[in-house]
Amino acid sequence: MGNRRLANWMTGVACVLLAGMSAAQAAPIRFAVAAEPYPPYTEKQANGEWKGFEVDLIRKLCNEMKAECEIKEVAWDGIIPSLLAKKIDVIFSSMSVTAEREKQIAFSKAYYDSAIAVVGPKNTTISKFPDDLKGKIIGVQNSTVSASYLKAKYEKIAEVKYYDTQDSANADLISGRIDLMMADGTAMAAFVKTADAGNLAYLATVPYDPIFGKGVGAGLRKDDTELKAKLDKAITSLLASKDYDELSQNYFGTSVKPAF
Repeated sequence: MGNRRLANWMTGVACVLLAGMSAAQAAPIRFAVAAEPYPPYTEKQANGEWKGFEVDLIRKLCNEMKAECEIKEVAWDGIIPSLLAKKIDVIFSSMSVTAEREKQIAFSKAYYDSAIAVVGPKNTTISKFPDDLKGKIIGVQNSTVSASYLKAKYEKIAEVKYYDTQDSANADLISGRIDLMMADGTAMAAFVKTADAGNLAYLATVPYDPIFGKGVGAGLRKDDTELKAKLDKAITSLLASKDYDELSQNYFGTSVKPAF
């Protein structure tokens, strides 16, 4: 009788464990994008659905991995802490792969790359760095490679104004509260074409600096090696496909395929 009860108990425990494993396997991969709009990469529509280049990439990568996925929105300055706290599984929000960030998290292979640009009024000339930026008020979003670059290279020769969101920096440039803005080049190329930015232009591409990192990759926890391997494989496949080339042309009119 005792043995039968023990056998029944062990069977029950096994069922609970198997059920737990099954639930874990079925859990969707939580891809995080920054809560604020960052067109043409990520932008929340009025109906609550997300659109943009990175949103399309997420869908294609999840299809390639045959995985169920969901998009979570997280404030940019809290996106790495959310990953480390296991509230999300993947950061997929135009995050450059830098040595400083690699101290905290792992990255997939790069899935796009973009130069850093300076944007400002159309009558402004930027041809020499750093000379043409001396004495200017330059806006930049916090916790970006552009912010790191300006902090290291320009704080002694210009006034650098830091913003929590790119939208806020854009608004101050449009209103004339700052002279120039530094940010991702492909995002800025799209921004200057908007109606609100009618008097603004893409003025110059910033010469490459190691601070800018090695392309844009998906951020993961360092111990999520299995997920990283799957994501790397899916990214490799997507980069070699016509789908990627078509998406790149549709959104940017050029290739953003990384060289790294």
